[in-house]
Amino acid sequence: MKHYPPEFRADAVALYESRPEATIRSVAADLGINPETLRNWVRAAGASRPRGRRTQEPTEPPAPLEAENAALRKKIRELEEERGILRKAAKYFAGETRW
Repeated sequence: MKHYPPEFRADAVALYESRPEATIRSVAADLGINPETLRNWVRAAGASRPRGRRTQEPTEPPAPLEAENAALRKKIRELEEERGILRKAAKYFAGETRW
């Protein structure tokens, strides 16, 4: 049984919460961990996502460029967060393999 540092667990749960379109399975695959492990961490953290429709939709749709910029900014945030988690995981596993 592998033991993950609490910081890695918290980061994994935060990544799952920050990506509403992602599933536990997809986030776990990205991080290289078992989906049940991530599911247990999410439950333990009491993390939940809002279900159903969002409250209060904008009355006027954003201009196409504004919508694209917003989507790109969101993707950049997700990728930066994933990169940070993967760096921490790489450091952890590099230290684990040393004799």
